[in-house]
Amino acid sequence: MKGFLEDANYSIGLLDEGATLADVIDNCIYEHTHSGKRAFYVGDLGKLVKKNTQWQNVMAPIKPFYPVRCNSTPGVLEILGTLGVGFACSSKSEMVLVQDLGISPENMIYTNPCKQASQIKYAAKAGINIMTCDNDIELKKIARNHPNAKLLLHIATEDITADEEMNMKFGTTLKNCRHLMECAKELGVQIVGVKFHVSGSCKELQTYIHAISDARCVFDMAEEFGFKMNMLDIGGGFTGSELQLEEVNHVIRPLLDVYFPKESGVNVIAEPGCYYVSSAFTLAVNIIAKKTVEYDKLLPSGVEQTRNDDEPVFTYYINDGVYGSFANKLSEKLNTIPEVHKKYKEDEPLFASSLWGPSCDELDQIVENCLLPELSIGDWLIFDNMGSGTLGEQSTFNDYQRPLIYYMMSFSDWDEMQDAGIASDTLMKNFFFVPSCIQLSPEDRFSTAA
Repeated sequence: MKGFLEDANYSIGLLDEGATLADVIDNCIYEHTHSGKRAFYVGDLGKLVKKNTQWQNVMAPIKPFYPVRCNSTPGVLEILGTLGVGFACSSKSEMVLVQDLGISPENMIYTNPCKQASQIKYAAKAGINIMTCDNDIELKKIARNHPNAKLLLHIATEDITADEEMNMKFGTTLKNCRHLMECAKELGVQIVGVKFHVSGSCKELQTYIHAISDARCVFDMAEEFGFKMNMLDIGGGFTGSELQLEEVNHVIRPLLDVYFPKESGVNVIAEPGCYYVSSAFTLAVNIIAKKTVEYDKLLPSGVEQTRNDDEPVFTYYINDGVYGSFANKLSEKLNTIPEVHKKYKEDEPLFASSLWGPSCDELDQIVENCLLPELSIGDWLIFDNMGSGTLGEQSTFNDYQRPLIYYMMSFSDWDEMQDAGIASDTLMKNFFFVPSCIQLSPEDRFSTAA
């Protein structure tokens, strides 16, 4: 790997032991309050280092391949690349991003279940051979455009819950795998392994048992056709919780030892995405408009309704929404609640409130109902756990600017990278020192990535 991008427009603040991310957020809010009140992220890249250490301690030797679509910001990709993580790409643009890091094609897989022919050709030209497939039409398209492709058959898992019934599902059946192998033989396409995916919202770890057993059946089937299988991809669905990681490992480890032991030569990989980045990013947004509305909705569940008719109900509009950092809100529940940045008294009254994005679109609702103190235009709200699915390509709806990104890392996390032997002079050029008493002016080297 050649190291960090030479022209990447960002830097990483190195916090001494007296400085915290809360200090950084306070300072950024102070600066933005005086310079335009633009939404911004603070990313703790040290959490990526911790997550990788945790993965190695619990899940090794399963190699992580990070899904780039989860968070494609340069700081994230370069730290993960330096840590030796592989990358799962779903588009040409993602492949280009990873290539520019100097990552070898062997550490990249093309995972989009519905690939464009032109992007398959690009993967072939770039030497990115491993890709997924779950139907014969896709197989024929790959055969025409990438003769050297090495396919992972994507098999379906039985993880549909009440919350997931409306989601698109991908993956083929065991019965259809035989048909796909027959087609691959005729087309001269290599099949080298199996992929499955268990959703992070799936509560039944038994799903992993069925999926690994099914994968073993596919491997046995492949022997009949003469395919040399050497890879198993257990997908993503890792929430970021150490407990969940240990629970999954407790279930899959005995099965892997029996069905895919080390001497089998099968490399087991996974695609942890939000596991790495979700908790690493905090989003700060500013209230740009406010109005009082009629009380026609219930308070949040579990909250005693003690409001009288004279209490106001507030609707707040913020400078980011579902056409930006809250895009996931269109397809899933928001997994974070807003925190008010300004200080207020513990006995200060709370009012039923809703939060909306800046587009004035009926879909642009961030929080339907929550309890907040009365806020004013210009006040700030903080959202934690905003690193997953929120920092890719975003709309510029209504000409609202994309949030700035401020990267941070503690000295202790930096020391851990050095101890692991992955810190280099090239990497060090991206860092600058942030003292415990933060007093940053706009001229200071507190760079951003937009």
